[in-house]
Amino acid sequence: MDFDLSADHELIRRTVREFAEGEVAPVAEELDRTKSFPYEIVAKLGALNLMGIPFPEEYGGGGGDTLAYALAVEELTRVDSSVAITLCAHTSLGTQPIYLFGSEEQKREWLPRLCAGELLGAFGLTEPDAGSDAGNTRTRARLDDGEWVIDGAKQFITNAGTDISGVVCITAVTGDGDGQGNGATREISNIIVANGTPGYTQGEPYRKMGWNASDTRPLSFDDCRVPQENLLGPRGAGFKQFLHILDIGRIGVAAMGVGLAQGALDEALKYAKQRRAFGKPISKFQAIQSKLADMSTEIEAARLLVYKAALEKDAKRNFTLTAAQAKLKTGRLAVRCAEEAVQIHGGYGFIEEYPVCRFYRDAKILTIGEGTDEVQQMVIARALGA
Repeated sequence: MDFDLSADHELIRRTVREFAEGEVAPVAEELDRTKSFPYEIVAKLGALNLMGIPFPEEYGGGGGDTLAYALAVEELTRVDSSVAITLCAHTSLGTQPIYLFGSEEQKREWLPRLCAGELLGAFGLTEPDAGSDAGNTRTRARLDDGEWVIDGAKQFITNAGTDISGVVCITAVTGDGDGQGNGATREISNIIVANGTPGYTQGEPYRKMGWNASDTRPLSFDDCRVPQENLLGPRGAGFKQFLHILDIGRIGVAAMGVGLAQGALDEALKYAKQRRAFGKPISKFQAIQSKLADMSTEIEAARLLVYKAALEKDAKRNFTLTAAQAKLKTGRLAVRCAEEAVQIHGGYGFIEEYPVCRFYRDAKILTIGEGTDEVQQMVIARALGA
């Protein structure tokens, strides 16, 4: 069993690390403070072919695999979570549904611009009454003279309201059965809705605890009409489709957890070496060393779990269990490492000029988004046969 990264994977890690440190780090605090979307950074990520890492080159993608994608997400999150979630949601949630379930025509229409970063993709699943209970979708779509007429609302949607947002893939109830004659189960389908479609409105951005430079807002659909051909895959397949998308998304969010935890450790170690108390650096005190040692050990274990999930997906094996385990582990770890990093900084950890303050605010959502910890525990238990 070889734990070393291949030369190609090392190259993408090094490339993204250099980009994150050179392009993102100098502006991360200002973007967070001013709540400014990182348009220039997204454009540069697109130019580096990083906005479509796991998609085939024939559609304009980077031709990489899931591990390469996870590495890129991890390295970006070491420096800034807002930039990382923008890429992560765009890739895992906005672009994957079209690549996995779209027709050849849909792929040719959308993937090249999405992979180039010219357009951002979004995924409209969560609703006021459909969060952890994602199947409780209330948004409805009915066929009328060759068009889907959509009415409903989505919330907590990432990437839908920027100047470069191009498309959202939404879940909607399209019938009272499951498409196979079983009327007891509602039929849920996924539908592509382009930005600018009449009746599709993006609400005002939320005021958030963290991820301040990313775009998160509610969406509404009022007599929104799109062509019947905008259906993603078979009618009634939406529930299975979005469960698979969430599995993939959890690998990306788990990589974010590892990246944030590593970034917190990096900042804590750097500060501990510089800060002196009682005549020596605080890194020489056993209490601080214990915190740093525990953080390092937990991060390395979590990183291997994330990489395992990515490799299982690339090997076309069932990765639902490992992805849920990785997401559960890394989200909690990110919160704990960010808290310890703030503690090591002491009073300075409470000051916005220090990155650990931002890391602390950004970490908590990793135990909620892409399925709460409680949902991950449910997924894990079911996978174990409990």
